[in-house]
Amino acid sequence: MSGIRNRLLDSVEYQVETTRLGTWRRFMYPNGQVFAEYRSHGRLFGLPLVHYTSGISPETGRRITARGILAIGRVAVGVIAVGQAAVGILALGQLAIGVIFALGQGAIGSTAVGQLGFGLRLGVGQVATGSTAIGQLAYGEHVLAQAGVGAHVWDQRGTDPAARAHFEAIWSDLRTRLGDAAR
Repeated sequence: MSGIRNRLLDSVEYQVETTRLGTWRRFMYPNGQVFAEYRSHGRLFGLPLVHYTSGISPETGRRITARGILAIGRVAVGVIAVGQAAVGILALGQLAIGVIFALGQGAIGSTAVGQLGFGLRLGVGQVATGSTAIGQLAYGEHVLAQAGVGAHVWDQRGTDPAARAHFEAIWSDLRTRLGDAAR
């Protein structure tokens, strides 16, 4: 079996392009698939300001996790993270876990919006949880849902006066803010 060699031991020749803002590394496989990675020169707290990854690394045969202040990739971890799986202060992704805000098909965070919106303060989604929860199925302290469970629920079965007052106050505040922004 001496004719078989480990391609991972081969050196990889990247196309490297350095701009004034950062560096691109690119590699094209024989089948046309492309691996690309960008890292900005600027750093904050030891992280690049921007880190972008796409495709499979020819060195490892795996995807590289994007890590940066703004992280963009299949898997992204950063202050602002965008990816299929994203973890950050603000996270957007199919699975988004955000400290302050998460938006995704499955979202978890202080404020979470998604098909599954699991929030601490606010959860919005088809299935939602949170102190304030809005969804088709929802659980929380103040709930607006088709079917809800919580201390103060406004759903098809009836309206708790405290729930109504809570959501009307939110709606009124939102209308005021949108009206002020339009002026």
